[in-house]
Formats: sequence, structure tokens, C-alpha cells
Amino acid sequence: MTPQPETHLQGNGDGGRSVTAELLRRYDKPGPRYTSYPTAVEFRESFDEAAYRDHLARAAASPEQPLSLYLHLPFCEERCTFCGCMVVITRKRHVAAGYLGYLHREIAMLAESLKGRRRVVQYHWGGGTPTYLDVGQIEALQRVVADHFDVDPDGEVAIEVDPRVTSTGQIERLAELGFNRLSMGVQDFTPEVQRAVNRIQSEEQTRALFELARARGFGSINIDLIYGLPFQTLATFAGSVDAVIAMRPDRVAVYSFAHVPWIRGHQNRIQPEDLPPPELKIELFVEAMHRFLDAGYRQIGMDHFALPDDELARASEQRTLHRNFMGYTVRPAPDMLATGVSGIGDVCGAFAQNVKKLSSYYEALDAGRFPIERGYVLDDDDKLRRYVITELMCNFRVEKERVRQRFDVDFDRYFEAELRELEEGPVGHGFLEIAADRLEVTPRGRLFIRNVCMSFDRYLRSKTQDKPVFSRTI
Repeated sequence: MTPQPETHLQGNGDGGRSVTAELLRRYDKPGPRYTSYPTAVEFRESFDEAAYRDHLARAAASPEQPLSLYLHLPFCEERCTFCGCMVVITRKRHVAAGYLGYLHREIAMLAESLKGRRRVVQYHWGGGTPTYLDVGQIEALQRVVADHFDVDPDGEVAIEVDPRVTSTGQIERLAELGFNRLSMGVQDFTPEVQRAVNRIQSEEQTRALFELARARGFGSINIDLIYGLPFQTLATFAGSVDAVIAMRPDRVAVYSFAHVPWIRGHQNRIQPEDLPPPELKIELFVEAMHRFLDAGYRQIGMDHFALPDDELARASEQRTLHRNFMGYTVRPAPDMLATGVSGIGDVCGAFAQNVKKLSSYYEALDAGRFPIERGYVLDDDDKLRRYVITELMCNFRVEKERVRQRFDVDFDRYFEAELRELEEGPVGHGFLEIAADRLEVTPRGRLFIRNVCMSFDRYLRSKTQDKPVFSRTI
């Protein structure tokens, strides 16, 4: 018998056990990332603008509660072929100028509907490339937000920046406007990988922007890496990781590349044979994990790392970490507002997603309507399962008594079928421990956390699509 290839996980607290190729094949299946539960696949067009207004009215009835606010700025000069975001590729600056006028109107409409509920504790500009905007446009947009909402001075005020296009003047003005967190995309510094994904960005260019942001007072800087890209090897990806560690960002995200060409047609430019096989792909993450842990970082949730004094690390230790469409956070708000094309909000028990086309976005706002395309109203079972999945994704643990107190259900009885499924798979493979009072994900199981959570997803049981819906979990 030929020995099975192994991916060794020594140093990850699993007693030197290994993940075999057979185990990878078993768990390498399409599955959600659980940015939300239920996932966006379940959103329906029956949730319309009228339904959204109804949920905003409910949100307005709790003026003392804080908010999260997301602004989607979709513009980029070039398309990165790995990208899974909703972006608009153009060098015609007047297109962005026109979009901003409509975004200003949507923000004002939201504020009017919320009738005095103004305090924002988590605030994020995402894209696209928010620094596609010039300094004047950045100032004008921030002024509109400040006119309608009160951004907490101690809150998360974050923006995504691209080192290739972000100027000194933009960084200085962002700091003056109160932004306190930057997130920089790197993905990989290896030239061959960069050419394959159409993102040419040198280490020197990235370091220069990083040091400028530090000098201008940004106390929290995040860098994004992606594993599973074309032509990555253990040695080259380790070099990128070491370059990031040398900069010493406060946080690092190490994302799995989601190859979904059936959703993002531009990803067809990436040849499947150029991608790392599953065995190598998981080794890339494990290698990065070891290097960040050895450098003093703490693992946070599924794919993040943070320095010990970062509030994400403290929240992780205290098991109070939360997650929403903007990522991991320590300042959860009961409602999240999302503006701009494709933005997804979470308001009073319902998800609401904006239209994806600029023309449809403009048409709705010209008619005085919110540009809602679809959404979903959670029932009691959804809310329970969302809580369980969120606890597993964020804190790797679910306390059964907390579930009983919060939802008035007996955990073992309610999830009898799910627990049986877990015993037959993740528990037996060392991913999860089930005790009388809790479920706890093992260090080894963190590599397969999406698979563990899938056992609690009632919608996956009814999926019969011939075409794939989700990216693969490995």
C-alpha cells in the first residue's frame, strides 16, 4: 500500500498528529464562509424596498442603540483576477463623481428613516478601492456622513487602501478626518504570483505606505494575504509572510482564495492547473500560521492574527469576539447599515442587499426609493443557528447554558441530529470536543471550522443544485 501524503500540523497544539490526504479529500467540499447565516444564497427578491423601510422603522424605535455603517466604493483602475468583490473598473473619474452624488443621497435617506438614531461605533469604507477617490471627494463624503450620523470617537473608523494608488495627501487627510484603522491588500509579494493575478505591488511600495500611516498616527493597521493563488509555493509564500512580519502590522488576515469562476467570470483567466492542490494549499496556511504564532501573534477566529495587545486578541481570549459583513469586531452593534451598490445590511432581524448595477442604483434613488434588490427575514431557528455558527467561527466554543438562556431551548435535544453528525465526522477526526456543557473546537479543528459549522446549516441539507454555489472549504 502506498503511504498517504501528510500535511503535518506540529506546533498547532494537536500533539503532532497529521492531516492525511484522505482526510483533506473528505472535507474539501463546497461550503459557505458564513459571513452571514443564512447565507446570501437564501436571499429573496420578495424582500423589497417596502420591507426594508419597515425594518428601518423598527430600528428607529431604539434610538439609544449604536449602529454599524458600511460604505461601498466599488471603483478600481484595474481588475485583480483573484478578486471576488463587486467592483467597477474604470479610469473615467467622472463615473465615480456621479456615483458619490447618489451615495450622499442614500446616506441622507437612511438618516431620515432612522429618525434621530445616529451613534455609529463601527464605520468602514470598503471596495473596490476607496482611495480611488481624490482628497476633495473623500472630504465631501466624510462631511455628509458627519452631517447625518455621530461617529463615536472611540469607535472603529476603518478604510481599505491600495498601496499602489494611495498618496501621502490621502493618508494625511484620512488621519485628520478621524480614520484610525487602515487595511492594506498585499496577497503575495512573489512576482510570478502577482503577474498571474494582475496585481503588481512591490514590498518597498507597501512598506513605504505602511510607515507613512504609522507616522501619521494610525494605531491599527491590517494587512491582507491570500493563500491558494496560482504558482504559490511554501518557500515563496513564507517569504511574503516574513516580509509582512517585519513590518509588524497590528493585524493580519490570511484568506483562502475562493476560486468561483461561475460567479466571477474574470477568474476564468486563472488556470485551475496553476493553483496549488488541496494538500499544498492547507500547508500554505499552516506555514503562515506557524510563522505568525512564532512571531508573537495570536490566532483570531478562522483566518486572522493579531498582536497580543490588540483589542481583537483580547476579545478572543475573553471569548467576546463578534463577526459581521465588515469582518471581526469587538464593537458589535445590533443593526448594521450598508450603503452603495451591492451593500448588505443587517437590520432588526433581516438582511437587505442593494442592487449591483450602477444604473439600477441611480434609478431607484432618482425615484426616492432605497435601492434594495433582495433580502431575507430571519425566523427563530435562523437566529439560533446564526448564534451557534457565529460563536464557533469567532470564539471556537458554544456554551450550551447560554444557548438555553438566550433561546429557551435544550441544546442537546434541539440539535440531536446535528450532534450525531458531528460525532460521526469532526469529533472522530479530532476537530471538535463535545462536553456536557459545551462544544469546543480543537486547534486542529480550526483548519476545518467551515466544515464544523456546516453541520448546523439547515439550508445545506436541501441543496440540490447541479452547479456549485460556494467556494471549496480547503
